[in-house]
Amino acid sequence: MSVKSKYQEVLNLGEKLNVKDGNVTEEGGVLQIKGETKTQYEKNLLWDKIKEIGGENPSDIKANITVADESVYHRHTVKSGESLSKIAKKYYGDPMKYKKIFEANTNILKNPDVIHPDQVLVIPN
Repeated sequence: MSVKSKYQEVLNLGEKLNVKDGNVTEEGGVLQIKGETKTQYEKNLLWDKIKEIGGENPSDIKANITVADESVYHRHTVKSGESLSKIAKKYYGDPMKYKKIFEANTNILKNPDVIHPDQVLVIPN
């Protein structure tokens, strides 16, 4: 199995996330990946996938992933049925951190219990 095929799921995720300036090469059994994600959250998703496949310190892949917008952790578009606590659980693993998201979005939210589909919320660092 080639190193590229081993990490194909990482490359597929990069395409799904629309990684900019993506470049993939293979040299001496080491996969070299370069690109820019929109947010730190997306970069973390790619690294999590790399570690899932190659372990904590994989020696057969080198990734240089930069982040376009470091001012936020992510920007989330609200879907029907979501709440701030569900969104907080997704990004922080803790539904009680909904207050952090609410405070970062008081320009568009007046009540933490009222959000609407298609609103774009800042998920702070």
